Amino acid sequence: MELGLIGLGKMGGNMRTRIRQAGHTVIGYDRNPDLADVHSLQELVDKLAAPRVVWVMVPAGAATQSVVDELGGLLEPGDIVVDGGNSRWTDDEKHAGELAAKGIGFVDCGVSGGVWGLENGYALMYGGEAEHVEKVQPVFNALKPVGNFGSVHAGKVGAGHFAKMVHNGIEYAMMQAYAEGWELLEKVHSVTDVREVFRSWQEGTVIRSWLLDLAVNAL
Repeated sequence: MELGLIGLGKMGGNMRTRIRQAGHTVIGYDRNPDLADVHSLQELVDKLAAPRVVWVMVPAGAATQSVVDELGGLLEPGDIVVDGGNSRWTDDEKHAGELAAKGIGFVDCGVSGGVWGLENGYALMYGGEAEHVEKVQPVFNALKPVGNFGSVHAGKVGAGHFAKMVHNGIEYAMMQAYAEGWELLEKVHSVTDVREVFRSWQEGTVIRSWLLDLAVNAL
C-alpha cells in the first residue's frame, strides 16, 4: 500500500525504512528538506492515490494539532489520518470528531520501540473504528515485531494512546525501582561490585527485563 508519513526524526525516519523494507511505498515529509521526499503537505497529499492513509509522527500538542488542522483541509472523504505520536487520548477524541465532520477517518497509535524499532520492530497499540484500522493494518503488520505479539487493536479512538500512557508509567516505575535498588546496593559496604550484581539478575530472575539489560550495558 501507499502511506504518507509526516515527521522523519529518529523514530519516524526508521519507521519509513522498516515500512519500505516490507514492500510498501512511503512518501515522507519533514520540515528538514534533507530528510523529506516532498516539500509540503500539499505535495504529499497530491502524490498519494485516494483513499489515502497519512501517518503523523510529530510532537504531541500544538505541533500535532497544526498538522491535523492542515490535513483536514487537504484530505478528502474516505482518507484516514493516523496519529503515532504521544498525544493525550482526549486530544484523539477531539481530532477524530473534527476529521469525522469532513468524512475523514482517524486512528490513534501508541508506538514503543525507540531507536531499536527498525531492527526489532515496534510495539503498537491502536484505537479507532474497525474499518479504519483495517485499512492501516498492512502498515501495522510491517512495523510490528516478527511473531504473534507486539500489536493490538486496543479499542475505540483514544485507546491506543491511553494504553501507551499506562505503558510509559510502568516503564518509568521499573526504571525508578532499578535506580533505587542500585542506590541501596551502593550504600552498603559489603557489596563491592554493584554492576555485576545487576548483571547476575539478567538470567533466571523474575526481575529480568530489556530495561535491566539496557541498564547493565549503560552502567
